[in-house]
Amino acid sequence: MGKGNVLLIGNSGVGKSTLINAVLGENRAETNWGTAGTTKELKLYENDGVPFRLIDTVGFEPNWIKEMQAINSVQKWSRESAKEGKEDTSINLIWFCVDGTANKLFPKTLENLSRATRMWKSVPVIVVITKSYSEPDRERNIEMVNNAFASQKRKVNIRKIVPVVASIYTINDNAYAPPFGVDSLIEITNELMPEGIKANQKDLADFNLSRKRFFAHSIVGTTTVAGVVVGAVPVPFSDALILGPIEMMMFNQLAKTYGINKDNQSSNMINRMLEAGTVSIAAKTALSALKAIPGINLAASAVNAIVAGVIIASLGEGAVYIFEKIYLGEKTTEDVDWIDKIIESKFANQFLEKVQVAISKIGKDSDVNTIVKTIMEAFK
Repeated sequence: MGKGNVLLIGNSGVGKSTLINAVLGENRAETNWGTAGTTKELKLYENDGVPFRLIDTVGFEPNWIKEMQAINSVQKWSRESAKEGKEDTSINLIWFCVDGTANKLFPKTLENLSRATRMWKSVPVIVVITKSYSEPDRERNIEMVNNAFASQKRKVNIRKIVPVVASIYTINDNAYAPPFGVDSLIEITNELMPEGIKANQKDLADFNLSRKRFFAHSIVGTTTVAGVVVGAVPVPFSDALILGPIEMMMFNQLAKTYGINKDNQSSNMINRMLEAGTVSIAAKTALSALKAIPGINLAASAVNAIVAGVIIASLGEGAVYIFEKIYLGEKTTEDVDWIDKIIESKFANQFLEKVQVAISKIGKDSDVNTIVKTIMEAFK
């Protein structure tokens, strides 16, 4: 990445566009008087004289539909910037713009900031107090910001509070408030940008990992459904080798989700996972444990379905953990002994407890969806 990006966010009419023009030294962003915002969609501004780009956002307005549109537009930009090749649109620093002529910073405004920028938990935030026309105003404005954020449950990574006057403000024929604080804002932004770039990389990594986890758990859930359906078929289930193809499909899909290349090492790893967890150990252990559980009043096919589902869910949970460690670079596909231990641990005492919990919550007439939902809840 060359230049870093600064996201401007705040209520409509707070003066974001005027601030952009002051920073760039040219009239690039459309401005307006009053409380109505002029920005209808996110726009990126830059010039050769400023060492960072500015992203202007749709202002928050006292209308829940427009409010949600403003929040969603920032969230959409953030998600898009996480895609490969979109690094130049990613957010490294946030200017939260507050109107210095306001008497109060409302909790709803802070909540909107938090919701819109929740992907950027580590990125530094500068609170920019616009229209802060006099020294007494600035002291009062800074106190207002500090008090407002101190009462917030969800903390924002505020690094500086900077009062500014972006353009000359005429008070009367004989008095005016000159521009103030813009140079200081630019200097502070430059100082924080290296930290912002590192924070951006961390937040992007966390975001991408959370997305992979979401998709991975969806795969495990879908595969558990398949396991329950197969397990419910009235055939002998003494060693459950019938689950092998389903488990292999799940492992391959999870490996693809975590970007693990298909080569000899990864194939050997997946085969080892299959051998370590398949059923020769897992199902027999589960079936033996079931005989010792008092009060089971389910048909054999239902018991088999539950056992099959729990086996798949257990293997899936172990596989997600393994693939995530490899994705993060903490382990490699060559760590076979470690993989064996992880898979085996999923069928230790905790596994039997989860089987018992699942069975205790499933009735005679439970359908596949109920069985799967119960199993997946046991693994949360």
